[in-house]
Amino acid sequence: MTAKRPLLLLIVLSGLIISLCMGLRQSLGLFMRPMGVELGITAAAFGFSIALQNIVWGLAQPFAGAVADRHGPRPVIVATALVFAAGLLLFMTPSLIPGGLVLAGLMLGVGTTGFSTLYGAINRRTSPQKRSQTVGLVAATGSLGTMVIAPLGGALIDGPGWKAGIVVFAALGAAMALLALPISESPPQGLSQKTNLREALREALGHRGYLFMTLAFFACGFQLVFLTTHLPAYLVLCGVAPGVGATALGLIGLFNAIGTFIFGQLGARYSQKHLLALIYLLRTLFIVFFLLAPVSAASTLIFASAMGFLWLGVTPLVNGILSRVFGLTHFNALFGVVFLSHQVGSFFGAWMGGLVFDRWGNYNFAWGALIVIGVTAFTLQWLMDEKPPTARAVALAGT
Repeated sequence: MTAKRPLLLLIVLSGLIISLCMGLRQSLGLFMRPMGVELGITAAAFGFSIALQNIVWGLAQPFAGAVADRHGPRPVIVATALVFAAGLLLFMTPSLIPGGLVLAGLMLGVGTTGFSTLYGAINRRTSPQKRSQTVGLVAATGSLGTMVIAPLGGALIDGPGWKAGIVVFAALGAAMALLALPISESPPQGLSQKTNLREALREALGHRGYLFMTLAFFACGFQLVFLTTHLPAYLVLCGVAPGVGATALGLIGLFNAIGTFIFGQLGARYSQKHLLALIYLLRTLFIVFFLLAPVSAASTLIFASAMGFLWLGVTPLVNGILSRVFGLTHFNALFGVVFLSHQVGSFFGAWMGGLVFDRWGNYNFAWGALIVIGVTAFTLQWLMDEKPPTARAVALAGT
């Protein structure tokens, strides 16, 4: 019983931290319209700040992962959570501090690197047979944050105002540092003789399957961050009431929890690479259906529910493939490289949406790009080679 308590505590705290981080990040698009009205910030400027956040998050993730592999996730989470909270507060001062919006995006990017290191700790504490289910459970719990925080943000914007919403969001961001303090997960010891990070990265980057999965993950970030950043504005453009955008983001969080848990269970029984490919394909098909149907509150909520079901189901599947093929010694660093591709996609998804809207006054080209990239990701992921690169990696994966 006592052996299970540290794992249970890790799962609960990880779920809460990821829930706060994802909920806050995915609700930032709600502030674009009120900040534009009061401060004159354009969609392109706001979109670039969100895009910068995502690219910095991706660039910093391999380094944060390497630190967590060596020292454990707690110091990484505490430091980055405080940076995240400070970055949120900077959103209130873009007219007072030169480049304040850009600096805010930079700090938010650094501040979101910590929570991903929790997956490595969870994988190390869990048997290979239960890793997919356990990571899926944690990711599903973390998905609930958007369901609560998005409607909260909408209510704060409609009530005391968007600045009050930013302050509340910053307080929630700082709470992640407090939640990380009880985490006592130690860095891995004695898992393998392969301790050279450069060697591990060279081996992974020379593996065709790793490259295919990494490239396919670009589409994941491109599609999802475009939606969280620009869907509320797109709905207003189509004549849908502004409150529907916040409700849609909340539904994404709710169905995300359900879908992530289910895909975590399926990943323990069926081909993880094919499940990943199907997620990319289904997302793209639902985007097509949403565009073909008349845009209304009802169609938006159905679309948000469907996309939410497919939102973070990729997390337990990618975790499962990485731990099985490459082992756990440098898991966070290798996951960080895959995640960098995701965040490059997030950067272009958020920024492109703003540029397209400012140039043509609509999002038609952006929606087309989402469809093309989604089909490409499905093809790459379906063809992925998931065999371990060496016999040593096979032994490592079973450690």
